[in-house]
Amino acid sequence: PTTMSAISKPTAFLAALLSWHAAISSFSDAFTPHNNLPATTLAQNRLTFPSYLYAPLAGRYPAATASNRDLAVIRATTNEESEGKYNDDDGSIDINSDPRLCRVRLPRAPGIEWGTDLSFSFVYVRELEPAGAASLSAAVEKGDQICELRAVIGDGEEGEPINLIGAPFDQVMNAFASLGRDVKDVDLVFFRGTKEELKEACAGGSEPVPQTITITVVQNKGSKDEKMSHIEAKAGCNVREVLTDNGINVYQSVTRWTNCKGKQLCGTCIVNVADGTINTNRKSIDESSTLRENPENYRLSCVTFAYGDITVETFPPIEAAQWTR
Repeated sequence: PTTMSAISKPTAFLAALLSWHAAISSFSDAFTPHNNLPATTLAQNRLTFPSYLYAPLAGRYPAATASNRDLAVIRATTNEESEGKYNDDDGSIDINSDPRLCRVRLPRAPGIEWGTDLSFSFVYVRELEPAGAASLSAAVEKGDQICELRAVIGDGEEGEPINLIGAPFDQVMNAFASLGRDVKDVDLVFFRGTKEELKEACAGGSEPVPQTITITVVQNKGSKDEKMSHIEAKAGCNVREVLTDNGINVYQSVTRWTNCKGKQLCGTCIVNVADGTINTNRKSIDESSTLRENPENYRLSCVTFAYGDITVETFPPIEAAQWTR
């Protein structure tokens, strides 16, 4: 008995090890590119994916029947399939107007990490989750610019298109966050190219990306000296710079002379963005902490950038934390 026990333990361990090796090999084979296989074989080969990866997607997307990629588990809506389905009358983007445009239907959580440059606008695909729907669709790539979002409601019925070309990061995130609970899928339009290429493409269309914006400034609101002025500025401008360059003071009392000159050190250039907050950049952690006792639309003008029309009020009432004002 002692001898049998001594032999059986290593044997069982070896059998378990071989079983794990076979499982890992099978898992690896499922993700091995097979470029030399016909499209029908590729479609069948998707069944070699582990069930816990494929099962959540089964039934929602048909099997891939053709692809110029290594393997397509989810079949995206192609430009040919979209032709005639959408038109200019409903305000959607005509993807046939440029070969770099593509419309794809994905779950509302598409497995995309979004990013922007320092302008906090023109949102693009920064990363793709390896097992996410966007990556498995084989239709979305890193660097693609998001241009449009459209909710899919009920049995394939589409909602109103939301144009996101050049939109601030917050606006894009809000577009996803505001989707109804019954929305499971979305139609997304992507542009394959750089921000500059997208701008050039838009410049030739009916809705070019705006190059100038209007900043409406309300001074001394509620007093007999209330004054309103309108300033034309370049999209992406710094609010403090525009106001001070136009002779508008954003500082009260002695801070007009003792401020940090726009270096975000004194926290005294507070303005109220009364309208158009969606057209400004997102608050940083430091800015949010400085203004924590004040309304959400209060901003430090030195770190606020405008990408669309906004209305700002100078000298808004502030809380005790801003005692330096």
